[in-house]
Amino acid sequence: MPFEIIRADITQLKADAIVNAANHSLLGGGGVDGAIHKAAGPGLLDECKTLGGCKTGESKITKGYNLSAEYVIHTVGPVWEGGTKGEEKLLRACYRSTLELAVDHNFESIAFPLISSGVFGYPKDQAIQVAISVISEFLMDHDLMIYLVVYDQKAFVLSEKLFASVKAFISDNYVEEHHIANENRDYEMEVCYYSKSMRSLDDVLEELQETFSEHLIRMIDLKGKTDVETYKRANVDRKLFSKIRSDKFYRPSRTTVIAFSIALELNLDETKDLLEKAGFALSRSSKFDLIVEYFISEENYNIHEINEALFAFDQALLGV
Repeated sequence: MPFEIIRADITQLKADAIVNAANHSLLGGGGVDGAIHKAAGPGLLDECKTLGGCKTGESKITKGYNLSAEYVIHTVGPVWEGGTKGEEKLLRACYRSTLELAVDHNFESIAFPLISSGVFGYPKDQAIQVAISVISEFLMDHDLMIYLVVYDQKAFVLSEKLFASVKAFISDNYVEEHHIANENRDYEMEVCYYSKSMRSLDDVLEELQETFSEHLIRMIDLKGKTDVETYKRANVDRKLFSKIRSDKFYRPSRTTVIAFSIALELNLDETKDLLEKAGFALSRSSKFDLIVEYFISEENYNIHEINEALFAFDQALLGV
């Protein structure tokens, strides 16, 4: 199952479990911790009193009481002390221990806040990187719907270097829509000619007959990937992938097509070919497309990092 970054109130979210960024006592506090205790009602506090607190990096589970979620997993993140006191190791442990509890209880969905990024002072851009890293590694071996919940856009901070690089790429390549009709046609014809001229005539004619599904399956084999590796790296649910594989005329969404191109580490020409099979194209008037193109040009095929950038620029996410 996929991983999604969303803007929401975590106390209102329907999931098997939500995660509470708690303090050592587990008896409530400020920020997300206080909001979860308030929304859950006194039953949560009563149960937490029986748990004997929690160490940094560890997690404990309770019922959800008045929350929409059935359970709450409480984890204690590290207080930021400059990054020299093992904060990253402890923060990673928070996410891992929480996810392991979710698997132990056979949960299908779980929602995280950005642990330690509030009153504990962990820099938000670094906290996001830790969350994405641990979650993406975990999902390669497990099926679980995971949400990273941020309250509003201001609460989500992309690293300054990456934000500046993506913004500069957009600025350098963005073309106003009313100027691009002929330019895009010439650009696409040039790319099409270049990419197809590298293939034999028989190959080109054969590929023209392929549907999206057939082309995707062929590319998976060509790139030496497995089905499981492909749909997980595409941030796509196994059931959706099964539909695509079993129905050669399946019509995917545009974001799903691009997600698979990222999973297969396709270059820009190959990505355009895959999009064409589904009836889509890339546009220089789309910030979404330019962000995707930036990551492909940088040969960065981590779909969760790409989604991090897309979210920061208020664009739709890949996969999910």
